[in-house]
Amino acid sequence: MKIIFTTLFVLFTHFLLAQTSTPQRNEDNYFIHIKKAVGKIVVDGKLDEEDWSRAEVANNFKQNFPYDSSTAAMQTVAKITFDDQFLYISGVCYQPEKYVVQSLRRDYPNGSSDVFFVLIDPFRDNLNGFYFSVTPFGAQKEGLIFGGADNNFDWDNKWYCESVRNKDYYSVEMAIPFKTLRYKLDPSGKNEWNINFARNNLFINERSSWAPIPRNFRMIDINFSGRMLWDEPPPFPGKNFSIIPFGLAGGSKNFIKQTPVKKEFEMGMDAKIAITPALNLDLTVNPDFAQVEVDRQVTNLSRFELFFPERRQFFLENNDLFGNFGSQSINPFFSRRIGLSKNPATGENTKVPILAGARFSGRINKDWRVGVLNMQTGKFGNIKAANFTTLALERRVGARSNIGLIVVNKDELNNKSSALRFNRVIGMDYNLASKDSRITGKLFLHKSFAPQNSVGQIAMGQEIQFTGKKINLNSSINNVGKNFVAEVGYVPRNGFASTASNISFVFYPKNKISKWINNFRMGPDWDIIYGKNEKRVTDWDAGIFYRFAFQSGAELNGAFLRHDYTYLFSPFDPTNQGGASLPAGTSYTYRSNRFNFRSNQRKSFYYSLNGRFGEYFNGTLTQMQTTWSYRAGIFAIISLDVNYTKINLPQPYSDAAFWLIGPKAEFSFSRSVFFNAFLQYNNQINNFNLNARFQWRFKPVSDFFIVYTDNYFASDDPQTLVNNRQVTAFMPKNRAIVAKLTYWLNL
Repeated sequence: MKIIFTTLFVLFTHFLLAQTSTPQRNEDNYFIHIKKAVGKIVVDGKLDEEDWSRAEVANNFKQNFPYDSSTAAMQTVAKITFDDQFLYISGVCYQPEKYVVQSLRRDYPNGSSDVFFVLIDPFRDNLNGFYFSVTPFGAQKEGLIFGGADNNFDWDNKWYCESVRNKDYYSVEMAIPFKTLRYKLDPSGKNEWNINFARNNLFINERSSWAPIPRNFRMIDINFSGRMLWDEPPPFPGKNFSIIPFGLAGGSKNFIKQTPVKKEFEMGMDAKIAITPALNLDLTVNPDFAQVEVDRQVTNLSRFELFFPERRQFFLENNDLFGNFGSQSINPFFSRRIGLSKNPATGENTKVPILAGARFSGRINKDWRVGVLNMQTGKFGNIKAANFTTLALERRVGARSNIGLIVVNKDELNNKSSALRFNRVIGMDYNLASKDSRITGKLFLHKSFAPQNSVGQIAMGQEIQFTGKKINLNSSINNVGKNFVAEVGYVPRNGFASTASNISFVFYPKNKISKWINNFRMGPDWDIIYGKNEKRVTDWDAGIFYRFAFQSGAELNGAFLRHDYTYLFSPFDPTNQGGASLPAGTSYTYRSNRFNFRSNQRKSFYYSLNGRFGEYFNGTLTQMQTTWSYRAGIFAIISLDVNYTKINLPQPYSDAAFWLIGPKAEFSFSRSVFFNAFLQYNNQINNFNLNARFQWRFKPVSDFFIVYTDNYFASDDPQTLVNNRQVTAFMPKNRAIVAKLTYWLNL
C-alpha cells in the first residue's frame, strides 16, 4: 500500500510538471538599487528629505485584481534607502481622499483596509520572508511569510511608520530596524535581496504590485518578487539582545467550587538573543498569556476535536519550521499542546503552568534552517509535570523545494506508568514547490514511539496542488496507523487511510456579466476514508462546489448535490448533548446543500450569511450563521454573530436546537489605545461568557493590559446540581480580572 501511494504521488507530480513551462522570473526583470542615506531620515510620512529624491523609483504598478493584464488605474511610487540602523521604505499612493480603513488598531484583518505594503525576502529563496503594511491613517501590520504564500500575521515585532493624507494621494514612510529582520551578509560581497511593493486600494477595489502577480495567486506570494541590489553591503546588525519582562496582578473566583477569591501576583520574562543576524535564541521564564484573546466558540457537530490556531507570541516566530510538518489533520507538533493538557479526571483541556522554555531557530545559510525547542511545564492537579523537546531541520533542494526532519519528545516526569511515561515522534517531509508557483505538494512519513511498542505506529501522506488560470487540482492520500499517537501534535483520528480530491474549472466572463462577476469556478469534490479497525469504508462525501467572485468584492460559494456517508465505529449522539446515541455498527447516507455569502466589505455596513440544510444521519439538519458588522469611521466596529442549528431525529433520539450568539465591540481611541469586548451565549455547552480587554501600547511592543472574563450557565438545567443547587440561567461559574504590564528593553 505504501509503495502504491508513493508511486502515485511521483507519477502525478511528474505529469503536472510536464504541463508547466519555466517562465522568466520577476527577479530577472524587476530590480531596484538601494543607496545609503547621506542625511537623517525623520519618519513623519512627509518624504521631504534629500535622500528620498536621490533614491531609485519603483513605479508603473501592475494590476492583480480585477484584471492582471493592465497597469494600475491608481498608481503608486515606492522608494528605498537605509542607514546603519534602519531599512527605510516609502510609498506615494495616488487616490482621492476617500479611504476604506477598518480601524486605527494594529493587525487589521486581511482585505479590510486600504494599505501599502512591502514583502522582503533577504535570502532570496522565494519561500520565506517578511510582510509590513501601513494604512492611510498609519495603522500598521506585520507578518511572517513561509511556504511562498502562507502567512503568520500574529507575529509582533518592533518597527516604525507614519503616513500623511493629501488631496489626491497619501504617503507612507517605514523604518524597519535591521535587528527585526533575519538575514546574512554575502561573503562574496554580492548582496541581493528579493522585494516587492504592493497595494490594496478598496476605494476602486483594485490590487496592484510593482513586480506583477497573476490574479490566480495571492498578493503575498513572495515568489513573484523583484530584486533589491545593495550598492554597498547592508550593515551588520551588531549586538541584538532584548529582554521583555512582565508583571501581572489579578484575582479570580470559582463559584462552582465556592473557593475564596484567589489573588495572583506574578513576574516573568522573555529574552531574545541574536546568535547571528539570522539565528535567534528565545528564552522565557514563567510566561503568562493572559492578554491573548480567547478563542471564539463554534458549534461542534463533529465526532472529533476541533482545531484552534496558536496566538501566543512566544511560539510564533519560525512557527512554520516546527508546525508545518505533516498535514492540517496529521500534524506531529502543535504548540497549543504545551501549557494546555487534558485533565484525566474531567476530560477537559486545562491550563497548565509553563515554568520555562527556550527556542533556538533561524537560518544557517540560504539552504539550511534549524529549530530546537524545549519547554518545561509544572504539575497541576492530576496533570503531571512534563518536558517537551522538538528538533526541526530543513534543507532546501532545487529552486524552492525542501526536505525537513522533525523529532518531537514528551516526557512526563515522575510518572512510572509504562503506558503514559513518554511519547515520541520522528518524521521526514518533502515539500515540493515549482519555480512558477503553480505546483506545490508534500510527501511525509512519521513514526511514533511509546513505552509499549506495537505495530501501526506509522503515519504517511501525499498532497499535490496545481494552480492554473483556468483549472485547479488538489489531491491528497493519507495513511495513519492504528497505534500512531502524537501527544504533542494535532491528530484527531488514527487507524485510517483516506483520499481527497477536487477539481475546479475557472471562468472569466467577457460579456456584460463581467460588469458584475470577476470570475466563477465550479467542480467536483470528494473524500473517502477507510477504517483499518473496521476494515471498511467508514466515511465518504461527494458533491459539486462553486464560487462566484463579484467585482464589488462580494463572494458567494457553497456546494450542492452533496452526499455524506458515515459508518459509526462507536456510539455517537449527533447533538453532542448526552442523549440517546446512534448505535455502533450502523451507517447513514444523507444529502445536503450549503452556501456562504460575504457582502462588499468596503461598505460601512457589511455582513455574511452561511447556511446548511438537508438530511443529517437519520434525521434533518438546518444550520444558519450570520454576522452583521457596522464600521463607525476608523474608531469603532460593532458586530453581531448569530449561529442557529436545528437537529431533528426520530424517536428515541433527541432533537436539539443550538444558539450561539456573540455580539462584539472594538474601539480604537488612537493608534496606541484599544478596547474590545464580546459576549458569547452558547447553549450547546450551557455557557455564557464575557471577555473584555483594554490595551495601551505605550512603546513599540510594550503594552499595558487589563483583561476581564466572566462565565455563567446559559440556561436552566434541572438534571445538574452545583453545590446542592439546581443550575439556573446566569448562575455564575467563574470570574477573573488581570492587569499585565510588558516592556521591551534593548540592551
